[in-house]
Amino acid sequence: MSRVGKKPVPIPSGVTADVEGQTFKVKGPKGALQLVLHGDVAAKVEAGEVKVDPRNDSKRARAMWGTSRALVAKLIAGVTKGFEKKLEINGVGYRAAVQGNRLNLQLGYSHEIPYPIPGDVKIACERPTLITVSGADRQRVGQIAAEIRAYRPPEPYKGKGIKYSTETVRRKAGKKK
Repeated sequence: MSRVGKKPVPIPSGVTADVEGQTFKVKGPKGALQLVLHGDVAAKVEAGEVKVDPRNDSKRARAMWGTSRALVAKLIAGVTKGFEKKLEINGVGYRAAVQGNRLNLQLGYSHEIPYPIPGDVKIACERPTLITVSGADRQRVGQIAAEIRAYRPPEPYKGKGIKYSTETVRRKAGKKK
């Protein structure tokens, strides 16, 4: 029995959820999201909460039970509160700026890197060295933050590059004389 899967997911006020076949759709103040559930689980909306149940007692169904329930809970959290990732830029002359629907990154290369901002995600720069990626879809926010970080990941000797605000860079000692 899945401890996570057994708990029903409450639907807050202002959010509508419905299930059509294997597609779970949710709509709230931050937008609308949908998820295609695995074939071994079934979801139903009743009495202001979503309940996810396995279709049979196979090992695969029990494994997907808790996973599907967690994904449904993240969808509901996304349309109510949203998700955000913060990126920090370290390095002399390294900076970022939002201009229109583009994020311009200056990361020590000979050229500026333009990153087009997708429509379903918001990117803001409070300071030239702090980027905030926010949106309703948790997977999409994480993917875009990872793409921005990949332009210049933090290096272990000086710590220069783009890192998550929660990330710690393990530093190495330089050359010995």
